[in-house]
Amino acid sequence: MSGASRFLRRDDGVNLHLREWPRAGAPCVVLVHGYPDCSHVWDACIGRLRQEFHVVAHDVRGAGESSRPHRRRDYRLARLAGDLAAVIDHCHADGPVHLVGHDWGSIQSWEAVTDPALAGRFASYTSISGPCLDHVGHWLRGRVGSRDWAPVLRQLGHSWYITAFQLPLLGPAAWTLGLDRAWPRILQRLEGMATLPAQPSQRRDGRNGVNLYRANVWQRLLRPRQRACTVPVQLIVPERDPFVSPSLFEDLQRWVTPLEYRRVDAGHWLPLSQPDWLSARIADFVHRHAPRQQEIA
Repeated sequence: MSGASRFLRRDDGVNLHLREWPRAGAPCVVLVHGYPDCSHVWDACIGRLRQEFHVVAHDVRGAGESSRPHRRRDYRLARLAGDLAAVIDHCHADGPVHLVGHDWGSIQSWEAVTDPALAGRFASYTSISGPCLDHVGHWLRGRVGSRDWAPVLRQLGHSWYITAFQLPLLGPAAWTLGLDRAWPRILQRLEGMATLPAQPSQRRDGRNGVNLYRANVWQRLLRPRQRACTVPVQLIVPERDPFVSPSLFEDLQRWVTPLEYRRVDAGHWLPLSQPDWLSARIADFVHRHAPRQQEIA
């Protein structure tokens, strides 16, 4: 499942690790992982998608085999969107790509698909368990302004760890003290899956990825921007997600046109727990939004 492996050097010195499964004439699908994962979280989906698509997956900065910058500002959403644009340019896709993001991969993908500077790069976007932080900021303002406290309190209950990650040592220390070794068993309990082998980079992925929260969350929630999206979006919302409440997406039609909303009886790590179902939904959406010359007979 290794694919063609290479490194892409960014203008700030970060080396991004890419894996690619070329398929001539096929639509290009770019997969972006979340926290505390690396690109291998997509392996089961890649095994299915590469049969009919040109597939690209990269380790986000701070994860997997990519560089791990130490400055918090190096993990800001603008940097992550720039990384994604560089990955797309490097894979030489014939036309716009079909973007798929999970968790923080979805959050940073929202940053890209709502950026006018990247208009025309994307043919479709499938978002899983990761909202646009600016949209959430507006959602919070609306609920607080109308004194609709119940959904706000529910989401705060889901997101307790975000506040914990702002503490200087708590997030990184948990991974140093053994959370990396326990992580496969935690996923097993959360998702009802068989035990998964630990990734060699799990401790470093967990430690460094905390910077994603510290560099972005409060800045975007407290000062949300206007972020419209005209890329066709397939929003997949797992109903048993312990971290992301479905209510966060209630106002999404305000920002996204066209939008397809799909709920599924699943937990947070859909790429691991239901890769067959997820791959089928991705493939169907890609085929329906692929330029005619890219469609596979």
